[in-house]
Amino acid sequence: MLTTLTLFTLLPGTTRWGLARMGTAPRQLARVPGLRFFKMLGSGYDFGLRPNFQRYALLAVWETPAAAEAFFAAHPLWHAYQAHCRETWTLHLAPLKAHGRWDGQNPFDYLTEPAPADGPVAVLTRASIKLWKAPQFWRAVPATSTAFAQAEGVRAAIGLGEIPIVRQATFSVWKSAASMQQYAYRGAAHKGVIQRTRQEQWYSEELFARFRVLSSRGTLDGQDPLAGLI
Repeated sequence: MLTTLTLFTLLPGTTRWGLARMGTAPRQLARVPGLRFFKMLGSGYDFGLRPNFQRYALLAVWETPAAAEAFFAAHPLWHAYQAHCRETWTLHLAPLKAHGRWDGQNPFDYLTEPAPADGPVAVLTRASIKLWKAPQFWRAVPATSTAFAQAEGVRAAIGLGEIPIVRQATFSVWKSAASMQQYAYRGAAHKGVIQRTRQEQWYSEELFARFRVLSSRGTLDGQDPLAGLI
């Protein structure tokens, strides 16, 4: 099995096309052979409430690497995105650790990878936020996004979402497991928010997953964030 995450950065003037694909792409993806789980995701600036209509993501879990390669080689939806994007960045990922649920399941339950001694890792967090807890959640976002930007070893970080305000995710890529752990377990801002989520019960469902990065293809903001690391 294989997990992939692709970030699409659209060309200027394609906002309406990108928004329309958020409604139509899932129907096409549901028919893709070998696609076990997928989510089409929007993004926001600085992890915040202001949407970025030029950047979207596809998270996918494949039955086999061959199924993924067939999609990226020939599927009409992939070719349509390439035609409307100024750049794409695709990561191939292998789960190291995953707990929690996404729509009632753990899509990364095929844990086969040993923890790497070195090399880049990626972290995905997602949550369904209780509507009446959303104000507390969003007030905490600026401090954590600033801490993300200043963290040593972070190579890319983006806020993603299925539904505005209440179904949110973060995806980050780190130079090494050590740099990620330094932020996760020693960063005051991050630790404080984690404590509040538990104490105040912000989420009705949540999931955390850590991955080994197997490969990096394409660019994000004009460069490969993992150049020289894989």
